[in-house]
Amino acid sequence: MDTLFFSIAYVLVGIAAGFLGGLLGIGGGVVIVPALIVIFDILDLTAHGAPGGSGATLTAVGTSLATIIFTSAAAARVQIRAGMVEWPVVRSWTFFLILGSYAAGFLAAMMSLQTLRVVIGAFLFFVAVVMLTSWKPSPHRALPGGIMGAAIGACGGLISGIAGIGGGNVVVPTLVYYNIPVHRATATASTLGFPIAVAGTLGYVHRGWHETTLTDGFVGFIYLPAMLAIVLASVLLAPVGVRAAHRIAPLPLRRAFGALLMIVSIRMFWSAFG
Repeated sequence: MDTLFFSIAYVLVGIAAGFLGGLLGIGGGVVIVPALIVIFDILDLTAHGAPGGSGATLTAVGTSLATIIFTSAAAARVQIRAGMVEWPVVRSWTFFLILGSYAAGFLAAMMSLQTLRVVIGAFLFFVAVVMLTSWKPSPHRALPGGIMGAAIGACGGLISGIAGIGGGNVVVPTLVYYNIPVHRATATASTLGFPIAVAGTLGYVHRGWHETTLTDGFVGFIYLPAMLAIVLASVLLAPVGVRAAHRIAPLPLRRAFGALLMIVSIRMFWSAFG
């Protein structure tokens, strides 16, 4: 019964992530990571070999990144066909995003449970504020190149990897900040989400390889039963969310989701300090 209950829970997480991702254009990781942390805490995944008290959180983040490999690949394919991708950004940022995302698994494993959950909670709080406000960039900003551009890419990859997202919630606000039109920023973030997710997943696999076992369903810090259920459900529900987006006013939905994320971020802070 427990196995059936948690299998249903993973499917429901995938449904929510896929539908909200298609509806609001957000990365599924902001739904998947906090939901999996709750589920994995209940399951006490540390009993399966994940290290210390941070095992459930590391596994939630790594598993989220693994699911985003598949969802971001599907989204990138659509955006590339539509001709909306800013290829100069992709060419200049990809290498540095990969470096940052791969390193995230090692850095996250070095953090205490409290620090890791505070970082994730702070990121969710930031996304909530973006959802709840109508911030507009200065019209005179231009996207930097050179060392500054490399630093932005590496930091974006690192944040994405620690938070367990495909990068959309980091890349899109950054590109919009530098006056890339929001639709092209979203398309570019979808394309960059694939290498971010692949590199981040490999980092969590590498870091957790000797601390978890395949017989318990793990490949490093990736929990395969959860990953497979979430991928199947989210891929099926994402097109439904996209269709619904054309029929529902987006602003009230963005604010409602922003309020929900605010509650989730507060809960993350509470779990860190409580």
